[in-house]
Amino acid sequence: MDNHHELIEQAQRVLGYTFDDPDLIVRALTHASVAHGRLESNERLEFLGDAVLGMVACEAIFESYPDLREGEMTKSKSVAVSRKTCAKIARQIGLEELIRLGKGIRDQHGTLPHSLAAATLESAIAAIYLDAGLAAVKRWLTPLIEPYITNAAESGHQQNFKSVLQQHVQREYQCTPSYRVLAQQGPDHAKTFTIAVQIGEQGYEPADGASKKQAEQRAALNALDALDLVEHVGDGDIRIVRPRSEPTSIDAS
Repeated sequence: MDNHHELIEQAQRVLGYTFDDPDLIVRALTHASVAHGRLESNERLEFLGDAVLGMVACEAIFESYPDLREGEMTKSKSVAVSRKTCAKIARQIGLEELIRLGKGIRDQHGTLPHSLAAATLESAIAAIYLDAGLAAVKRWLTPLIEPYITNAAESGHQQNFKSVLQQHVQREYQCTPSYRVLAQQGPDHAKTFTIAVQIGEQGYEPADGASKKQAEQRAALNALDALDLVEHVGDGDIRIVRPRSEPTSIDAS
């Protein structure tokens, strides 16, 4: 989509916002692979948009959850501003389809990598901020991020399953989970790790991940599943539940 006028019209329709300076949204949707120079791409806007997103998310959490402690607010913010969340929103509103890219960056299905989809949203945030200020960004962005903030604040885990498992095991069994690397496969730039959790003498279903951290989180979730400490709700969401009245016996010796 090289026609600037058409791009501006579609972007404004997708965003539900009309720019006083439409060149801002053109730059926000211009990847470095097609820009005349990196300074003409959306990279600087991405930098600014990331900060504005953090401000809007922090204020929404602060106002909506007056009983959350600082650490809990930080965890909720980390989910709300994550690459995964930003990419989901960009796809949800149709923004990722508008970014101007060089050939070969989208996959065979036309999908952007998470990082580029997220960068597109952050750049659009900066474009609206520069065009009309923080209040305009808040009116547009807050309804988009509120569901993710709510889910993070109420789920009880903020995607950190290792922390939830460790707290439970230390409280119930007075020991600490250990993580064993069972296998590493693939070249250095694309390794897959297989890791399992062990609690005392009890082992749990292993999990794979593109990094040790990711595999450990997935393995911790497998253990939480086995201990009946999570429930799977709509759209792949996971909530922490209270443990069974008689937890599974674990030999922590």
